[in-house]
Amino acid sequence: MGSVHPYTTAAGAKRYRISYRRPDHKQTTERGFKTKRDAELRLAEVELSKSRGEYVDPASARATVADLGREWLAHREGILKPSSYRPLQSAWGKHVEPKWGSRSVGSIRHSEVQAWVSGMQGGSTTVRRAHGILAGILDIAVNDRRLARNVARNVDLPKKTKNAPRHYLTHAQVQLLADHAREPTLVLFLAYTGLRWGEATALRVRHVDALRRRVNVEENAVLVSFEVHVGTPKTHRTRSVPYPSSSPCRSRGSPRGGAATRSSWEAEPRTIRCHGR
Repeated sequence: MGSVHPYTTAAGAKRYRISYRRPDHKQTTERGFKTKRDAELRLAEVELSKSRGEYVDPASARATVADLGREWLAHREGILKPSSYRPLQSAWGKHVEPKWGSRSVGSIRHSEVQAWVSGMQGGSTTVRRAHGILAGILDIAVNDRRLARNVARNVDLPKKTKNAPRHYLTHAQVQLLADHAREPTLVLFLAYTGLRWGEATALRVRHVDALRRRVNVEENAVLVSFEVHVGTPKTHRTRSVPYPSSSPCRSRGSPRGGAATRSSWEAEPRTIRCHGR
């Protein structure tokens, strides 16, 4: 068991400190309690947390959000696609670090987080993303036994914005759009295969089966900070998609621009180009 001891500050005020052994059996103290009862309550809280295996060393809670935030971002960068990581990095620099970076994780209160979320400018996606970053960082602090609980959880967040109704083009509208496009066959290809733009731009010769008129969607190309990143599709799953005979994809470099044969698709490296009729 620990003990409570009175002491006098340099200003002559009476205060109390507690002494106890941490789970690693090292002696430690906490001071600054104004009343003996406050000190006793804190000591009882410490002893209960030790018995439950939930003890948190107050010194560990002095780590700042900026320190843990850099670790959290580095971890996310290693597992996310560049297109998913970039918005997190931006939200960290714009919303989270300026507000919380210099704060120790143990000093943050639930009411402060709620006030920050409620007063943040931007849509629900912006607010939810920024809050998710702070909550994720404090989750790490809890797992590392720097905090007993995550004060950023159970916060009232803005409702997600409802998706706008989808509108689909008729065959005539698709053809009209293609007729006025610089790459009409590409427009038709996208319209009738349902490929995402990044999936279509990432297509290579080896992904196309010209005889069966199918493309294998294996990669996705996205532009992030003026740099193209090629990775897996959004769902991380490959799929085979038929393309219509009215919109044949041709191989750049095929004889006279004609439709590619099976053998002509095998050469690498090549890219797919959809030529207008």
